[in-house]
Amino acid sequence: MTASEGCPLLGRWRIVEADLWDRSYLDLVAPAMIAIGTDGHGEIAFGALQAGLDLGYSQSLVHFTWAGFEEMDEVSGDGNAELLDDSTIETTFAYHNGDEAVLKAKRETSSTAC
Repeated sequence: MTASEGCPLLGRWRIVEADLWDRSYLDLVAPAMIAIGTDGHGEIAFGALQAGLDLGYSQSLVHFTWAGFEEMDEVSGDGNAELLDDSTIETTFAYHNGDEAVLKAKRETSSTAC
């Protein structure tokens, strides 16, 4: 499935907060992020987790299932990302038969200088 032309959640987002983990854990390996692609796929990385996303789109919400690795163990789950009024996203991120967390992210901006 492909995204609709006007889906405002497309792009790369910097995860800045979580209800279960502090910032130092989120950025343990690399800056925490979620990327929402136009082709039905995306990715998420925070802490020791790296996973691919299979996406389903609506105008202000993206549903996903995910699978990847955390500390060399296979993990999977599901979730959704919702666009908030302040132009951030709130992501509900659930491990299969495990924890559920709420992640907050801001759109990643380019830092290239002129």
